[in-house]
Amino acid sequence: MIEINKNNLSSDLSPYLRQHKENPVNWQTWSKATLEYAKQNKKPIILSIGYASCHWCHVMAHESFEDEETAKIMNQLFVNIKVDREERPDLDYIFQSSFQLFNQTGGGWPLTMFLDENGVPFMGGTYFPKKAKHGIPSFKEILQKVSEAYKDQREKIINQKELIIKNLDLKKNSVLNQDLEPIMEMALSNLDPEKGGYKGSPKFPTFNLFETLTYFYNTTNNTKYLKPVEIIIKQLCSKGIYDHVEGGIARYTVDEDWVVPHFEKMLYDNTQFILLLSKYCKIKSESYFKEKLKQTINFLIKNFINKEGFLGSAYDADSEGEEGKYYIFSYDEIKLIENIEQYFEIKPKGNWENKIILVEKQKPTEQILKKLLQIRSKRKKPFFDDKTQLDLNCLMISALISANEILPNDGYLKLAEEFFLKIEKKYIKNTIHHSYSKDIVFIEDYAFLIKAINDLSDVTMNFKYKDLARKLSKEAIAKFFLDDKNIFQKNPKDNKDTFFKPIDIGDNTIPNGNAVMLINLIKCGMMDEAKKLSTSLNGYINIYKNHMMTAIRAVDFLNNINLGKNCNEQGCKIDDQKN
Repeated sequence: MIEINKNNLSSDLSPYLRQHKENPVNWQTWSKATLEYAKQNKKPIILSIGYASCHWCHVMAHESFEDEETAKIMNQLFVNIKVDREERPDLDYIFQSSFQLFNQTGGGWPLTMFLDENGVPFMGGTYFPKKAKHGIPSFKEILQKVSEAYKDQREKIINQKELIIKNLDLKKNSVLNQDLEPIMEMALSNLDPEKGGYKGSPKFPTFNLFETLTYFYNTTNNTKYLKPVEIIIKQLCSKGIYDHVEGGIARYTVDEDWVVPHFEKMLYDNTQFILLLSKYCKIKSESYFKEKLKQTINFLIKNFINKEGFLGSAYDADSEGEEGKYYIFSYDEIKLIENIEQYFEIKPKGNWENKIILVEKQKPTEQILKKLLQIRSKRKKPFFDDKTQLDLNCLMISALISANEILPNDGYLKLAEEFFLKIEKKYIKNTIHHSYSKDIVFIEDYAFLIKAINDLSDVTMNFKYKDLARKLSKEAIAKFFLDDKNIFQKNPKDNKDTFFKPIDIGDNTIPNGNAVMLINLIKCGMMDEAKKLSTSLNGYINIYKNHMMTAIRAVDFLNNINLGKNCNEQGCKIDDQKN
């Protein structure tokens, strides 16, 4: 039994959920008991999904979830459930997809979904303001109207379930094989040829696309694929999205010039930044980019290691209640640093809200960086979400191995092997699981674990790694692979706490699990299984190609292997090409 009339988040392990333990809202976790209570009492559910470093999640929490009057309405009319999207990415995927179905637009966080008593969504939004503005009704107004609609149309809402499932099911065509380069041509046409990334703002790095462009350059030697990668690498390393003082990149920028970041720092962005930078440096060896590579790795090792010795998840954008306070400078703070204006764009009025976000003119001296760090070290650091996620830690192993190719004397291979030994002890020799609960695991956890093991196998030539990769691939097939659709389900096939079985074929904040598994199966020599998965992914590519960059790369990799070409997952004859 659960105590529904109280906030039950105080004992939860998730840093995000614990941020809400003092809310007057009677928050519950996503559990069988909570869902059963809603069903028995015929009460609709508010599902709020976010993560610890999410700026707009904090805004909505301060405005609404800490407000007694709003909480009273929520507690009276709904069962209230909080979910950490990093702890349950399957729920996030299901309900983000539902939001997109209802609203015909992209979702985001905080995600605010309204579910019927059976846990099936019928309406949703993202951030709702406390007071109506910009054409968006106030959150309290939304609560009242949704509650009234549910009372008046309960049976009709409940009966929508099968229609919603039908519309959420991914469509597929019967294409068995196709030329993938025209799809990449279309992707190139959407890019900003001067500023990099996709045209317009906000600007996200979208590493999956640029890794795939790097692959096609390595396969074709056509510079049209490399040029956008060169542009994005230069922007990411020199502009405001990069932390020039300590290293690492922010999530994205709100402007099209890559200057004004949304200041949260995510493990998944920085590991993929290391991977892309390493692969670029393998093509064009430049000391400036190697320095950025080294600085970012050092930043993660110094700042992201949690008490268990694994990597945590993210740093908040805010500190002391202000977005970006830890990272920005006032003109008065830095104007006396000798020659600083030679290395950074420094103006008395600043470049953001009368403050200065550092943008490089040229590589700064160590002395200048030390002085900037001294100023920053007096400030309170942003909140650190120390949650261990298996897939992201494995992605870091792959990133370190890739960086080791560029910087072989920096100990990155040794560090990768040390991380793997910890993962082997905690997860492989016990229970493979995603984060806190040993009962929760996703295809991405297996996919990136197997990829890390394959990468270790490639550089060490130790057969124990290849044997283990094959063993875990077979385990993943047994746990996640749907024989009727020839695709991996996102959560285990025997999962019982969602109304819908999620199949995820698109890239998101990390490369897609199905696509990574295809690469894994090829590298493990499991070609029959790889062919089934590749044929299935091909059927989705024509419809969802814009979201399937990693899958396009994986399918092309298999096609080239089948043609007898000398290829690996980074391209064909990569070592024969001249810098």
